[in-house]
Amino acid sequence: MTKKLVFFFFLAMNMGWSQEKSSAVTTEDYFKLLRENINGEKAYETTAYVSQFWRVVGNSGFDKSIFKLASELEAAGYVLEEKATALDRFTYRVEKRPLQHPTWEPVDAELSLVGASSPLLSQATNRNMVYINSAATPKNGVVGEVVYIADAEELKNQSVRGKIIYTDTRRVSEIYKQGVLEQGALGMLSYNNPSYLQPEKNRTSIQFRSLPYHPDNKWAIALSFEAKENLVSAMKNGPVRARVKVDTKLYASEDLTLVADIRGAELPEERLVFSAHVQEPGANDNASGVGAQLEMAITTAKLIASETIDAYRSITFLWGVEIISTNRYIVEDEARAKNIKWGISLDMVGQNTALTGGSFLIEKMPDPSAIWTRGKDQHSEWGGRVLSLEDMKPHYLNDFILHNFKDQGKFANWVVKTNPYEGGSDHMPFLRANIPGLLLWHFTDQFYHTDNDTMDKVSKETLRNVSTAALASALTLVNGDSYTAVDLIELLKEAGTERLATEFLLSEAAVKEGASPKDEEQIIQAWADWYLKAIEATRDISNSGNTAIVEKAILMAQSVLEVQAESFISELHNKYGRS
Repeated sequence: MTKKLVFFFFLAMNMGWSQEKSSAVTTEDYFKLLRENINGEKAYETTAYVSQFWRVVGNSGFDKSIFKLASELEAAGYVLEEKATALDRFTYRVEKRPLQHPTWEPVDAELSLVGASSPLLSQATNRNMVYINSAATPKNGVVGEVVYIADAEELKNQSVRGKIIYTDTRRVSEIYKQGVLEQGALGMLSYNNPSYLQPEKNRTSIQFRSLPYHPDNKWAIALSFEAKENLVSAMKNGPVRARVKVDTKLYASEDLTLVADIRGAELPEERLVFSAHVQEPGANDNASGVGAQLEMAITTAKLIASETIDAYRSITFLWGVEIISTNRYIVEDEARAKNIKWGISLDMVGQNTALTGGSFLIEKMPDPSAIWTRGKDQHSEWGGRVLSLEDMKPHYLNDFILHNFKDQGKFANWVVKTNPYEGGSDHMPFLRANIPGLLLWHFTDQFYHTDNDTMDKVSKETLRNVSTAALASALTLVNGDSYTAVDLIELLKEAGTERLATEFLLSEAAVKEGASPKDEEQIIQAWADWYLKAIEATRDISNSGNTAIVEKAILMAQSVLEVQAESFISELHNKYGRS
């Protein structure tokens, strides 16, 4: 340990920060204000409106949702961009692009076994039963013998022409392509509900499925656990014939993206971007993200218009197609993308966890927990690949957002957890563009992507909690200055020292169980490096004002973490060697 490091360690521990001034408006101030102005009503009402539609890009339900949002924004004071003047700070636009393929929507469907007294499935009670991009049957439906096909190999030795395929393989696309498109089967029935959906408990749930668009598509139907059990039971007693009626629409349409902007008063080119995808038919996924984001946009405009608060940097709200719309927003304008400082995705944010079984989660930007997942760090059942040190994205956004959501959790008796980076939503385009971005969501959800993802599983209080904590965080960032940076540095120093102490205890236990001390030292060093770089990232919020105090705070905090990491690594080395 160098004398310089020892000096800074004791200086920081015994004297604290030397600054005398803190930010005039803090996150706690925003919390106090927003807790009085966000009640979840608009978020819940919007979630209910959007969730009534089966939404894929370009279909009538998707478009009605977009235009409903636009009308709500306009009522709240947002001006259509093409009509806006230089004095209008709240604007919106609806971007329109041609779709490469026709859009799709379900109208009606029914699956019956010939001779049975009631349908096996009906669109009225299982709106996810028809695969996306399925074509309609003739008006009176089709009738055919149901044959079980375990895998594509069986299709080489069994004729399916004029029959209905039933399969429970995960590689269903091969069965459909070969059996239906190439060999002339009437259509396909499939079953594959993962265990986290608890299918034996949620017997009627159907997780929506999709066919790639093809001009010669026929139809495919996904089965619930109950429907699958009834079909299999009938097939054990001899040949089974089924009648299938499917009514769908395929038509030319447009890809719509709604963009709402609050122009920053001092640094308008710099911005924070919220994104929520509209497509997918569920209430929680993702009508809840759509609704929460709208209430945040309306509340922010109201408070700025009344001069209660301001926004020095810009805030953008995006509603569109998951990943695609957010990615376009980033890649289509290089200058704009260069000044996006933060991205936050809202996906499945409204759950009543007592019913869904999920937890509210903050999916972190890639940090070492996505390489070494241990202790309290746990992946969701969505899962994630093991990352490498080259994949790390050190930044203050992880700990800042977690700190704020924990504060709201304590205030509202609401459980907040994290998971290591996994991907799969609108935070991905930000990270690919090296823009700090993370995901607010819930998992594991026993109704995920199923037709039981309905309004009775949505909690107005959860919508309120998410909206409040997300917006309080955003307002702190867009109004951030050098004093905000110093506050962030203190937060990171505390989080980093706690993380290093935790990792040391885990590493010591691992070595006692036979792990390599050298490997464990690498883990501690990786966390130290991550926090040292995260602290450096605070410079980007202090681009005006007293940067000298920021540099001093960075040096002192980094010195504390360097000393701590060196101490833990030395202790492991001295106790257990480097084998």
